[in-house]
Amino acid sequence: MKTKILQPTALFFAALFFLNSCNSKKEEVVTAAIEPKTETFLLEKEKLTTELRLPAELTGFQQVDLYAKVSSFVKTLKVDIGSKVTKGQLLIVLEAPEISSQLAAAESRLKSMEAIYATSKSTYNRLYETSKVEGTISKNDLEMASGKKNSDYAQYQAAIAAHKEVKIMRSYLEIRAPFDGVVAARNVNLGTFVGPTSSSPLLTIQQQNKLRLAVSVPELYTGYLHNGDEMSFNVKSLPETFKATITRMSGALDLKLRSERVEMDVHNTKGNLLPGMVAEVLLPLNAKDSTFVVPKSALVSSAEGMFVIKVVNHKATRVDVKKGREIEDKIEIFGDLNPKDKLVKIASEEIKEGDVVNE
Repeated sequence: MKTKILQPTALFFAALFFLNSCNSKKEEVVTAAIEPKTETFLLEKEKLTTELRLPAELTGFQQVDLYAKVSSFVKTLKVDIGSKVTKGQLLIVLEAPEISSQLAAAESRLKSMEAIYATSKSTYNRLYETSKVEGTISKNDLEMASGKKNSDYAQYQAAIAAHKEVKIMRSYLEIRAPFDGVVAARNVNLGTFVGPTSSSPLLTIQQQNKLRLAVSVPELYTGYLHNGDEMSFNVKSLPETFKATITRMSGALDLKLRSERVEMDVHNTKGNLLPGMVAEVLLPLNAKDSTFVVPKSALVSSAEGMFVIKVVNHKATRVDVKKGREIEDKIEIFGDLNPKDKLVKIASEEIKEGDVVNE
């Protein structure tokens, strides 16, 4: 009887041991199958080419506000808003009777001093020629004649300068165009009193056949733009796209905006672009050299800073980096990295320094 009882019990324990060992093997297989692999990639350098859209402003290549230098009245007004003018063209004639009187007095004094100097000079010359005969003219008389001649000459030169000054003041009564352009504003009418203290200019002249397109480029992108780079722009009122070339760069950042002023010359041959228009500029940002470019998922931004995770001997190492430009799903990074470094493609803060990376 005992033998019959023990035999089933032994078989039971043997079966139980077999089942446990099978379950343990299954758990190990499932655990090994569940443990994920970390996707990595080899770091490479690329030349990242992007475009930047920024607002810009069109202005006249040259623009000037014309004021009256002397107190006067508007006598003749020869142009109006929209008038095309050429360099040196007479635009406004001003009237100041006191200047005309000053000019007449200066001319009279000039003629008077010219006559006095001519007389004293002639007298000195005669005395000088006579003094060549010994004993005819005393040395004192000759010196006095020379002094009189020099004094009259100085007063004559002063009269010339005074006459020139009044004549220049007289020329200020004629307002002329400093360059070829268009009258953009007129703030006076006939008979208006104007002068140096006037708050508004008489006229505003703009050069419109050539315009200046100015854009403020943020500090992050200033290193990618160079003189001669071609760009395109458009304005809301016109459907076409225009081309321009970077001509001038300020070489310094604006202290308020922390941006660099970049200017382009626009040849407005058709005259359809107007000063004051707001444009949208498409600036090409072409890197001079190749830089490290990674997927955006490889860059981790946390409270500790920005970093990527490099795999060295199957262990995670955090490398601090700075980011550059972004385009689609790629981003430019700068840090202590080398080509062919192995980086984690989908990085996160959960991967700690020194963690084992299952590739």
